[in-house]
Amino acid sequence: MTVIVGLVHRKRVHLAGDSAGSSGSQLTIRRDPKVFTNGPYALGFTTSFRMGQLLHHAFEAPHPEGDLGRFMATTFIDAVRTCLKEGGWARKDSEQERAGVFLVGVHGRLFEIYDDYQVGEPDGGYTAVGSGDELALGALHATAHLDLKPRERLTAALRAADHHCAYVSAPYTYVKTPR
Repeated sequence: MTVIVGLVHRKRVHLAGDSAGSSGSQLTIRRDPKVFTNGPYALGFTTSFRMGQLLHHAFEAPHPEGDLGRFMATTFIDAVRTCLKEGGWARKDSEQERAGVFLVGVHGRLFEIYDDYQVGEPDGGYTAVGSGDELALGALHATAHLDLKPRERLTAALRAADHHCAYVSAPYTYVKTPR
């Protein structure tokens, strides 16, 4: 369905995403962005536009405090779970809650949130999620030591995924965490 790419540069998180909405072999270019800001956060989603709409418009993002890794795994995830449940999107499978996959940038750190609400933080300062993630990761790795601006690296990653993955398409949207 998509590719969302993120990287950390000079204590800011930069995210970018494509505009494809797909179902089987059908592809629609969507106007509603897959990357956006909400309070101090930059977020980018895969999985479901409904989940993304809830994170963008209904999610009351808690203010980060204390140990950021611990905060993300507890307070932040609890708020996401509540938002998705109240919005009618959270799912249960064998008594385990499931959601979707998305990226979160806050206070110069980049986090991956998986469908089981696991919180990951990539060690290399960049990541990608979605159908074109492996293609985008290759481009992010290949450009890591080049003197490119964040948007140039993100665009290279999006274009690589767009060129080789049927579920990724321009135009691209970019956001970064507030200063």
